[in-house]
Amino acid sequence: MGFLKKLILFSLFLFFIACNKGINNEFEYIEISRENYTNKLHGFWLGQSIANWTGLITEMDKIGNIGEIKTGNFYTRDDWGGIDQRSIWEDSLVNKSRVKIDFVLKDESDIWGSDDDTDIEYMYQYLLNFNDTSILSPNQIRDGWLKHIKSNEENYLWESNQVAFDLMKSGMKPPETGDPINNNSYMMIDAQLTTEIFGLLSPSRPDIGLKMAELPIKTTARYEAQEIAEFYVIMHSLASNSKEFKSTKETIFWIAKQSRQHLNDNNYPAKMYDFTEKLYKSGIKWEDARDSIYQRYQVDQKDGYNLTSKNLYCNGCFAAGINFASSLVSLFYGEGDIKETIKIGTLSGWDSDNPTSTWGGLIGFLIGKEMIEKEFNRNFSSKFNIHRTRQNFPNNGIDSFYNMASEGIRVIDRVVEEEMNGRINIDNNTWLIPIKKK
Repeated sequence: MGFLKKLILFSLFLFFIACNKGINNEFEYIEISRENYTNKLHGFWLGQSIANWTGLITEMDKIGNIGEIKTGNFYTRDDWGGIDQRSIWEDSLVNKSRVKIDFVLKDESDIWGSDDDTDIEYMYQYLLNFNDTSILSPNQIRDGWLKHIKSNEENYLWESNQVAFDLMKSGMKPPETGDPINNNSYMMIDAQLTTEIFGLLSPSRPDIGLKMAELPIKTTARYEAQEIAEFYVIMHSLASNSKEFKSTKETIFWIAKQSRQHLNDNNYPAKMYDFTEKLYKSGIKWEDARDSIYQRYQVDQKDGYNLTSKNLYCNGCFAAGINFASSLVSLFYGEGDIKETIKIGTLSGWDSDNPTSTWGGLIGFLIGKEMIEKEFNRNFSSKFNIHRTRQNFPNNGIDSFYNMASEGIRVIDRVVEEEMNGRINIDNNTWLIPIKKK
């Protein structure tokens, strides 16, 4: 199709919108390529899987020295490539001599396994298409959890997710399953590692992303934990913004700055963000920034973060707050470099596979599949086994990042038309998304 013909069709399309919906001067339209977005979603799943499995090596190895469980000094950059130390739950008889802290990479003949940092997001995307909806209902979430999460064996649920699941089995529905009255783990990490995908399913429209994610977040979280999960949703939605930046670093920092505006200045997530950003700008090493965070929030309990006083198991090592602060260390100091960000996240401590998964997925989305493979100088497997941790999915749980990306496009097509009042331009294979003018 010639350029002039495309221009005429595009003009007629905008004229059609104006005639049928009225011109709204509060909005402007941005155009996003569906083909490019598919590649970016592939990059999201690939980057997240690399980061998830790398971070799992050191998960809960280092949580500090408060309470009954003490893990000694935190890791530093010098530990990369060295022998992995035991996590807080590993038996002393386990031989760790051959387990090294290094990237976990799957060749094209291998299959990536799911984990709790990827499987609930996979399930939510599947449920959106299975139910042909943009907004999941309480019944749809509960039915999905009960069908796809194992009940009487290892189910890879912890903390608030497990409590919510038990409540669902007893007949309760979201959002009551995340209400502090019913769920005493509402302040834990669960929501922030299971709902980022709603941001990617609402390109450049964080308001829609938050609408889509509201009930899934409230399934397991409230208050500051909810706020942190919303921060991640906003970051992922803004990753498809139309602004031009010179580098991934500039993009990441702009996204973070915009998302910071959502945080309540009076709550500890905002104060953690500001404190970590200040440490980064001061020029100190990331290890010193991490140690300062540990001292400020777990030892001194500053900024209203008082979980140490509650005498929780492992001093709240699964809590949303401390892991959010830890994630900001790898976000800032990684500076948009996927390998460096994963390294720092893996060595930072606490639930180290969570920050790595979050930023590995986000940066993977920003740079896409091909650039990830270029960064690692290799081709990767695109196969994914959701049945490692979940159940009752098609094809005995074997999927591919190509198909998972295509399923994401299906969701976004529906979201653009039903929730954004945007349009799909079939000729150009693009979305036209209305964005509120500043």
